[in-house]
Amino acid sequence: MNLVVLAEDVDSIALKNVAKLTGASEIQQITPRSFRLVGARDHAELAATCSAGGLDHAWLPEGWRLADFGLFVTDMDSTLINIECIDEIADMQGLKAEVAAITEAAMQGEIDFRESLTRRVALLGGLPERALEDVYTQRLQLNPGAERLMQGLRRAGIRSVLVSGGFTYFTERLKARLGFDHAFANELEVIDGHLTGRVIGAIVDGEAKAAHLVRIRDSLGLAPHQVIAAGDGANDIPMMNAAGFGIAFHPKPVLRAVADCSLDHSGLDGVLDLFG
Repeated sequence: MNLVVLAEDVDSIALKNVAKLTGASEIQQITPRSFRLVGARDHAELAATCSAGGLDHAWLPEGWRLADFGLFVTDMDSTLINIECIDEIADMQGLKAEVAAITEAAMQGEIDFRESLTRRVALLGGLPERALEDVYTQRLQLNPGAERLMQGLRRAGIRSVLVSGGFTYFTERLKARLGFDHAFANELEVIDGHLTGRVIGAIVDGEAKAAHLVRIRDSLGLAPHQVIAAGDGANDIPMMNAAGFGIAFHPKPVLRAVADCSLDHSGLDGVLDLFG
């Protein structure tokens, strides 16, 4: 296993500190924003030292390259984009604080996601459908590196899936905008131009996310180790466990504990810099 460190702007002193701490025999540049520390050994202070130096890090098998993967699956809210869409929709009702508290509890793994979604969506009943467009056009932004990541995945021939506990209104637009091959999310019921406070069909929760990953992976004839999954919260754990490599983007502690790499200092395109 080789240690790879990366950041938007790698500080040479911080890089050398990590190399010294881990006893690396050589520092090899992978991209302008990532470096391989050959012969590095794990150390109890590795995470803290990287964090202090503004570096992200991951342990990768020898010779692993982006071309070794065939599928990338990512969450939407707070991973691909900068907001939790349901919280911003609720803000249109003056209920953001109440809904955001439920969202946070679900992302931390403190309450069941299905229960949390049902409770939150119910609070949206009566809201004009145009509020969804307002959120998309006025509040939603891609997280740093999203476009470069998708371009790099396409160049490498890697299929992509956007799977979310959020809503199809947003996933379908982002699918078209960024070129995802597939997108799955919850569908809000709308009658006479207003949200009813209900979801149509089965709820897309953490287990459903993992099921979509496995189904598409198998349809492509890929092995688990050929899949990258990215997310930020508790309901991303099942799909991360089903993938060969898990990326946690500015994650909640519960997801950080199971991810192979946490991106706290890099954009989403750090995925490309990891593998070169």
